[in-house]
Amino acid sequence: MTKKEKIWIKSMEFGHILGCHQMESRSFSFFGYQFPLCARCTGVLLGEILGIVSICFGIRLKWYIIIPLIAIMGIDWFIQYLQIQSSNNIRRLITGTLCGVGLTYCYFYGIVFVIKLIAKI
Repeated sequence: MTKKEKIWIKSMEFGHILGCHQMESRSFSFFGYQFPLCARCTGVLLGEILGIVSICFGIRLKWYIIIPLIAIMGIDWFIQYLQIQSSNNIRRLITGTLCGVGLTYCYFYGIVFVIKLIAKI
């Protein structure tokens, strides 16, 4: 087994630990290796990174923006689940990224709320 294959196997194990289903048809491949996260989970991770960066730069989103960012991924999943329209990996990546940004702001505002609550005690 080559060093690249060992790294790939460890990456796939880590993706599984994170809770990704890792379906090959719903994952990107690079240089013949399946990405350790499906397209949607890749998008969520990317969105969370973008959300952290934007928060660090002082950007604050309002709830009327955050909720649709999260909902859009659920809507895409639901449309696919009902077999109204099949999704593709690019759309999964985009909707996952939007959801990841929204989730990060939910975490951020939740942490701020708890800190303020503790400060009152």
